[in-house]
Amino acid sequence: MGRLRITTHFDPQADVVLYQGDCLDFLREVPDETVALVVTSPPYNIGKPYERRLALDEYVAQQRAVITESVRVLRPNGSIGWQVGNYVHQGEVIPLDVLLYPIFKSLGLKLRNRIVWTFGHGLHARKRLSGRYEVLLWFTKGDDYIFNLDAIRVPQKYPNKRYFKGPKKGQLSGHPLGKNPGDVWEIPNVKANHVEKTAHPAQFPVELVERLVLALTQPGDWVLDPFIGSGTTAIAALLHGRRAMGAEMVPEYLDIARERLRLGEQGRLRVRPMERPVYDPRAPQKSLPPKRVRLVSVAEWRAEQTQLPLFAAATEQKAPSPSPQET
Repeated sequence: MGRLRITTHFDPQADVVLYQGDCLDFLREVPDETVALVVTSPPYNIGKPYERRLALDEYVAQQRAVITESVRVLRPNGSIGWQVGNYVHQGEVIPLDVLLYPIFKSLGLKLRNRIVWTFGHGLHARKRLSGRYEVLLWFTKGDDYIFNLDAIRVPQKYPNKRYFKGPKKGQLSGHPLGKNPGDVWEIPNVKANHVEKTAHPAQFPVELVERLVLALTQPGDWVLDPFIGSGTTAIAALLHGRRAMGAEMVPEYLDIARERLRLGEQGRLRVRPMERPVYDPRAPQKSLPPKRVRLVSVAEWRAEQTQLPLFAAATEQKAPSPSPQET
């Protein structure tokens, strides 16, 4: 497929690995301490077309097996982002992040943030409040981990705020690159009219993964998604000069992933811009148009960076603003 080297089994020289089959079989191909970031949204055990609903203890055991292998392939300075929602049984809500946390803890990982991903639209409930958030658990394997805060800073709420007394009186009080985005992220979920929507029933948005890629990896690093689905993680990784690998059981979803990569290689893949606000009260009828992006190999990405002016090269690593969605 053109400049991108896409393989079906692990290959250290590939740009993308798309394995069709069980993720445990694929993970066994990956050498120890290979990847910088594991990021995924696993099945929630709620009966989606791509999963078989299991007894809760079976589901947890299945997740433990995948998490254990993911930890094995993670580098000592690497991170895991495990994004989950709720399991609902006979009207009772069971938060999967609470259920899975002990597994990560038993494997020696350290929780750095419990990130709340909130969105304005979703299924409507009748006997409880409608759910409008999911949780992303960010774990690290050790204390010496990659964290590029400047790459994901967002605009200051009051960009011209200044110290009014003391030795810094009159100087800007906020960080010049923006503020820390915090642990509550408002990013629209991928529903019917979202520009990134495909036939996959449970996509997560590119910008959600972009933040993790920019903050928790370096150019050239491997990003692993054990449940890669329609390829969103691969797109977010390739946008920023990283490599991606993952597995998917359903052939149709891998076909979607390959098509998205093909469009990206041609510069025709549409994504929601990270800098697009969810809602701008000053111009409620206006919104940024979808962004067409081009996906390139790590080698080509690096070559392009060396040709950029110094300012552009520096800002390439910075994620502009908190991103949101198309409604």
